[in-house]
Amino acid sequence: MAKHDQAAQVLPTPQGRPGSAAQPERVPLRGSAIWPELGSLGLSAAAIAERVGSIGGSDANTILSGSAERILRLWREKRGEVAPEDLSDKLAVMLGSWTEAFNRQWYEKLVGHAVTRVGERVRCPVRPWRSATLDGYVMEQGAIWEAKHTSPFGSPDEVLQRYMPQLQHTMAVVGCETALLSVLYGNSKWEVYEVASDWMYQEDLLEAEMRFWHCVRSGEPPVISIISYAPKPVGVREVCMTGHNAWATFAADWLAHREAAKTHATATSSLKELVEADVARAYGHGIEAKRSKAGAITIREAAPIRGQRS
Repeated sequence: MAKHDQAAQVLPTPQGRPGSAAQPERVPLRGSAIWPELGSLGLSAAAIAERVGSIGGSDANTILSGSAERILRLWREKRGEVAPEDLSDKLAVMLGSWTEAFNRQWYEKLVGHAVTRVGERVRCPVRPWRSATLDGYVMEQGAIWEAKHTSPFGSPDEVLQRYMPQLQHTMAVVGCETALLSVLYGNSKWEVYEVASDWMYQEDLLEAEMRFWHCVRSGEPPVISIISYAPKPVGVREVCMTGHNAWATFAADWLAHREAAKTHATATSSLKELVEADVARAYGHGIEAKRSKAGAITIREAAPIRGQRS
């Protein structure tokens, strides 16, 4: 796990009874993360102004959401007609922001790779109106790292589809080939999904963002953009199959017969070596080896000769 600067952390203990002169104690907490107060989770005025002047990863999710209401509101925000939506009373949003530090430390603990560049803001060198604020970056994999906290009942397909625009947008802006989506499902499960850069998807996404940005600059109402497919993640999950009956049956067969399988493979190879180059068919002791026109040798059980005991 990465080593961070150690900082004393303090949280107030519950207040004394009314009228008590006792002051709340402040107890230092161990660890490397400074857990933020709710009031500090919102964006600063400078950050809000920065976001209004560009299209970021979360904006990409909205642009491809298929929701005319969400797209129109984002368009009005980018044009300065309405203030950005106040999300400070949205439990899912605030909880996701507050648990991001835990998500990051959990990833570092279980995977063993440091997450760096936390909160770094990046602009596309080709199209400065495209930007991304990083949840983090994993140097060992050359990958952006994205943290999400979602419903315990969500499926991986739903989560990946919902955040695929953001992942592909950020990869395009940063110029990397891999994204790591670190997901907390309620308090019951944690999964990491590795997603590869998909240039075809990114081209379609760029076209949708360019149309939207043109509407922001021109004042034309935006239109709904949809990409009909989403790239699939690279297989990185580990799954315990204990309790799966079919798995248990086949696993027992595999263990019971693996030595026999090795012996069979060795015998097959040895028999083929015994068939000389000019031999089309060799047989005996209940098996036959036949050579195809292409030269490949197939070994199988020989059919019994009519009238001969097997």
